[in-house]
Amino acid sequence: MTERIVEDRVTDAEPSSRGKNMLRRRLLPGALVLLVSAVGDLTAQATGTTTFNAPYRAFSGSEFGVLLSFPNGGGTAFEGAYRVSSGRFDIGFKGGILDASGPGNAVLLIGTEARERVLTHSADFPLDGALILGVGGRFVSGNSELIIPVGLSLGRRLDTQSSVSIVPYVQPTMFVTVDGGSDVLFALGLGADFRLSHSFDLRLSAGLGDVEGVSLGAVWVH
Repeated sequence: MTERIVEDRVTDAEPSSRGKNMLRRRLLPGALVLLVSAVGDLTAQATGTTTFNAPYRAFSGSEFGVLLSFPNGGGTAFEGAYRVSSGRFDIGFKGGILDASGPGNAVLLIGTEARERVLTHSADFPLDGALILGVGGRFVSGNSELIIPVGLSLGRRLDTQSSVSIVPYVQPTMFVTVDGGSDVLFALGLGADFRLSHSFDLRLSAGLGDVEGVSLGAVWVH
C-alpha cells in the first residue's frame, strides 16, 4: 500500500493549484467531445478486452501480471501485462491469445496503453482522474483488426481498517477500430483494484455498451 500512497503524495505535492484544477475540469469535457466528434465509435482497451484502468498506478517502479477475460460473445482471452512509470505518466504492454468459442483460429492480442494523471481530488471535485490512450490489435489470418482506445478513468481510493485498500472507478472509453474499413464503438468500463498485500493486487473489471464482458487480473507490483 505504500507505493500507492507515495504516488498520491507525489502527485498532490506537484504544482496543482485550485485554479489549475478548475481549468482542467473545464477543458477535459470539451476535449473528450472533440475526440468523439473527430473519431466516431470504438471497442475495449488496446487489445479489445475489458481490462480497464484505475486513475492511478499501484506501483512506484513497475508491475507485471496475468489477465483473464471473458468476452460477452464467448471465448476466453489470456494476456500477460507489464507496466513502467515516469512521474505522473506510465506505459504498459500487453500480449496474449483469445481462444474464441466455436471453430476458428486463435487470435493473437498485442497492445500498449499509456496513462497520464490529469485530475487530483479536491473540495470542489471528489475524484482522481487519468487520461488513457492506447494502440493495439487482434491478429488472425484474414481478419486482423487495429484498435485505438481513448478514455477517461475516474475513481478514488478507499482505505479500510485493514491492510487492504480498494480503488473503485469508471472509465468511459471510445474505441476506433480499423479492419479494412473503420468503425467506432463506445464502452463504459467499471472496475475495482484490490491491494491485498504490499506487492499484490487483484483487479476486476467489466464493460457495458458496445464492448461487454468481464476481466480478472492478478498483478505483482514493485
